[in-house]
Amino acid sequence: YAPWCPACQQIESTWESFAKESERLDITVGKVDVSQEPGLSGRFFVTTLPTIYHAKDGVFRRYRGSRTLEDLQGYVSERKWEAVEPVAGWKSPSSIMMHGMAGLFHLSGWIRQIHSYLTGTLGLHIWVSYAVFVLATLLIGLALGL
Repeated sequence: YAPWCPACQQIESTWESFAKESERLDITVGKVDVSQEPGLSGRFFVTTLPTIYHAKDGVFRRYRGSRTLEDLQGYVSERKWEAVEPVAGWKSPSSIMMHGMAGLFHLSGWIRQIHSYLTGTLGLHIWVSYAVFVLATLLIGLALGL
């Protein structure tokens, strides 16, 4: 979820009620703010918000059902998750591919921070910041090519 997301705000009370029922259902319910955890956003390949996953014994399934409290509870208590196809191995959050994707999301966050530092803190013009990144990309490419 993200705090600025209207759909996430709409499901928030339902999700909190579901979390209160977690002990009775013998599950753990959580939420992750993708703006604070971009690596997890990349690892789970989150493309829409909110995105709900069911995980059991290292097997991940994306929940795509109705987002009412009754349907969320039924998904777990009636074991409806067993009928849902698990996330493909290469797209699984525990795969090497998704570890790499998480790294790219972290890298993009660092690049944004550096850009903000150059333009905001140092007061450089935006094009100077772009030039720094172009130069860094060329130098890294040359170094790797050697």
